Amino acid sequence: MTVPRPHCTNEGYVWRIDWDVRRFDELDSTNRYLIDEARKGAPEGVVAVVDRQTAGRGRLDRTWEAPAGSALLVSVLLRPSLLPTHVHSTTMTAAVAACDACEEVAGFRPELKWPNDIVVSTDGVVGDRKLAGLLAEAELKGDDVDAVVVGMGFNVNWEKPPPGLEGIAIAASEVAGRTVDREALLEQFLDRFEEHYSALVEPGGWRGTLLNYRRSSSTLGKDVRVQLSDETFTGRAVEVTGEGHLLVKTPAGDVRRVAAGDVVHLRPA
Repeated sequence: MTVPRPHCTNEGYVWRIDWDVRRFDELDSTNRYLIDEARKGAPEGVVAVVDRQTAGRGRLDRTWEAPAGSALLVSVLLRPSLLPTHVHSTTMTAAVAACDACEEVAGFRPELKWPNDIVVSTDGVVGDRKLAGLLAEAELKGDDVDAVVVGMGFNVNWEKPPPGLEGIAIAASEVAGRTVDREALLEQFLDRFEEHYSALVEPGGWRGTLLNYRRSSSTLGKDVRVQLSDETFTGRAVEVTGEGHLLVKTPAGDVRRVAAGDVVHLRPA
């Protein structure tokens, strides 16, 4: 394994990552595996890919379940020079890279639902259906970011959603109308991730990442219901900040900043 290095191109220098892809039949969690590796000193670029997770996690310690071999379950270890306030940029980078890869391999481009879902709007179905979810976890040393692990569960191929997820989740094969090559999706995801990450680690590069995220957002401009731990309110999603927070303008005209919560897209009146 070698450390990432600048690579000269006609456009200038691109931060290259020598991916160390590690494959497993089963793990409890790809994120947990890479966090342990990061604490042991593993360099940026280690990738964990697994066919089945026994304790896959999403936000708020929710579980992520998928039939063995049906999803791309992958986590990436990063060591970015970012402020803790901008760690969410790594999730944005992965999300945009996943949309790029899906478009190139499966032939359609999904959208991004705040805070960390990749979704598809389907004809005749009210609301978005979840194609993928992302989760970033940071390791800090004092006030500095030592490592970030970004994990993704991406539904690739199935004949029908697992029980309980009908009308909620969707696989790329359902949208594409054909089997989608999971290995090709992984390869393109890592290629596009490297490309976007190269821009992110430049000084102020999080601004470009945020712009790309906004362009693919399915949440901005929509009326939403925000569910917090202690209250629920409605409004229109008007902006995503550099910290990854959602700004929602309420019917009273106030703009509220949401750092974490569940968002439901509301049907137009």
